[in-house]
Amino acid sequence: MVWRSSGSGKLTIRMEASLLKEASQKPKATPDRSKEMSQDPPEQNMKRKRKKGDEPVQHVTVKKSKKLTEYFVDTEVEEKIEACLPKKRKRRKKISDILLSSTPKPATPADLQNMIAQYFKNDRSVIELEELKLPDSCFLQSNDLTHTLSSYLKQVCPKWMKLCKNHTEKKSALMLIVCSSALRALEMIRLIAAFKGDCKTLKLFAKHIKVEDQIKWLAKGVIHLGVGTPGRIRSLIEQDGLGVQSLKYVILDWNWRDQKLRRLMDIPEVKRETLKLLETGIIPACKSGSVKVGLF
Repeated sequence: MVWRSSGSGKLTIRMEASLLKEASQKPKATPDRSKEMSQDPPEQNMKRKRKKGDEPVQHVTVKKSKKLTEYFVDTEVEEKIEACLPKKRKRRKKISDILLSSTPKPATPADLQNMIAQYFKNDRSVIELEELKLPDSCFLQSNDLTHTLSSYLKQVCPKWMKLCKNHTEKKSALMLIVCSSALRALEMIRLIAAFKGDCKTLKLFAKHIKVEDQIKWLAKGVIHLGVGTPGRIRSLIEQDGLGVQSLKYVILDWNWRDQKLRRLMDIPEVKRETLKLLETGIIPACKSGSVKVGLF
């Protein structure tokens, strides 16, 4: 409404009726809440409080679809990759595991023959290998794991005392017992106390004993029985300190096992020395018929 004064002194009221009516009839413009809700991120819509007049909002969960991708693998490339990967090492069986799963078997002459053939097959000709074979008549009865050393020697050498009385040659022994170590040799000397009687025994190993001293002892008196390691016995034979002219018996301590459960032929260096001793000194004497080999 506008009040204006005219020249005639009269108040004239100009009503803009039409404008006021139109203004009063038009509704107030309210913001569209649904559009704003749709434009907001879903997290804001969840936290936002509802006001009066707002339409209920239905929350829609959208599931993300996983895209399936197909691919082809080259088998040759896959095999090469597997070949390059480090392989798992298999656990090596110990001797103790084998002994637990099976009962120990006594040694036989065939075991010794096979070991000689396998060891010398790459370095010897066929004719030389035939010469290393021993006839069955060269072997004594083997130990069946029920004998002690004294009982076994009494069985295979029933005339031992008579042989000792008739033996007068120096630098030679009637019997040689081959062991894997010096400690085992000392133990065997104690075990044969009931068998040897008054016969003289000599230690033939390298522990704290020089070869020169052993050669002197062999030259001084008569020795009936020698107990030692294969390496020292072989060196004494090669240096002519010990002869095989009067030798009658060679006993290999085959079945006994040490703390690591190794036998005489399970230790590489002892096996090598034993087979060389057999080749150089024992096998030729066995073929002449004077020496017998026993496996204890």
